[in-house]
Amino acid sequence: MLGGDPIRGHVETMVLGALQDGPTHGYGLIVRLRELSRGAFELKEGTVYPALHRLEKDGKLESSWSLESGRKRRVHALTPAGEKALSREREAWRAFARGMSGVLGGAS
Repeated sequence: MLGGDPIRGHVETMVLGALQDGPTHGYGLIVRLRELSRGAFELKEGTVYPALHRLEKDGKLESSWSLESGRKRRVHALTPAGEKALSREREAWRAFARGMSGVLGGAS
């Protein structure tokens, strides 16, 4: 049996991937991740918001304030550095998946 949190170490990549569909605020990102994963990932604010802050600090995201339905919200978007990081992560994931398919006997 595998232990630990299966998404540990992947949250930032998941956030970058979800933001490739366009900018959104934190809660919208949580909803987008749930929808894109077909319900597999029910991330909490305490997981997503620290990842957003780390990615912005690293220059992979930028944020701005917007007013939606009378509420002020911080909207997050990929930067060019974030797009490059996402591309690298996507390639690394594909290589990993190919390797695991070979080890587990799945189709490659």
